[in-house]
Amino acid sequence: MDFLRPATWEEALAAKAEHPAAVPLAGGTDVMVEINFDHRRPAHLLDLTRIGELSEWETGPGAVRLGASVPYSAIMESLRTELPGLALASHTVASPQIRNRGGVGGNLGTASPAGDAHPALLAAGAEVEAVSVRGTRMIPIDDFYTGVKRNALAPDELIRAVHVARADGPQQFSKVGTRNAMVIAVCAFGLALHPESRTVRTGIGSAAPTPVRATAAEEFLAAALDEAGLWDSGKIIPPSVAAQFATLASGACNPIDDVRGTAKYRRHAVGVMARRTLGWTWEQYRGAGRHLEGAA
Repeated sequence: MDFLRPATWEEALAAKAEHPAAVPLAGGTDVMVEINFDHRRPAHLLDLTRIGELSEWETGPGAVRLGASVPYSAIMESLRTELPGLALASHTVASPQIRNRGGVGGNLGTASPAGDAHPALLAAGAEVEAVSVRGTRMIPIDDFYTGVKRNALAPDELIRAVHVARADGPQQFSKVGTRNAMVIAVCAFGLALHPESRTVRTGIGSAAPTPVRATAAEEFLAAALDEAGLWDSGKIIPPSVAAQFATLASGACNPIDDVRGTAKYRRHAVGVMARRTLGWTWEQYRGAGRHLEGAA
């Protein structure tokens, strides 16, 4: 195994072009586990830790440009206002030591359906900045996941950053696991309300071959909120609406049975998380200056 250690982004792109099968290494929280357990033995490792720009972020008026190696701990500490859903998901990632090393770019590169960042990125409508010596392209998060641990990156491309719109409404994240830390999700659910466009977005993890959205549930809820005038009134969502949203979210799953849980349990848990996160996000929305006439 050869170890490539570029000092600049340009050198990294050149190395990836010369060795397309080289495995990028930044935090190493996924890659090193696979290597240590002999699940992967790449011919080349491409160490990106010397490239400082990958650990930087920029906060613009409408979006945050998050370097691929920005650690989860920095997202939790510095971006919880701009990216609340991703900050909540970051809290559930393993241990403090791993949160100080791992980043969203690694989660995306591995593309495991159980990755904690994926539901939040789907709910927020992120874009992945993929770069090669041929140029730069932006990949919508909805098009990024192509199969089990597969993504839309070309062999010579590296993830430089993730662009995430600043939250214009409440966002929540929920995860089911055997404990609160150092655990792979049995399933996870992210929800974001977008009052400016009066839309809803979701993200589901570890309940299908790839991270997925519950688009039918999103469309139903957005329509129900609009038809009942709830975006404006801030009144409590009827239980029947919350129940139907949960049912549709559960129906978006295509899980399997494995050592962490059965398919039946995952579908049930996603429905429970959908209903709960909807309650949490709506309470936040109602408390953010909304009119509460008629509230119970």
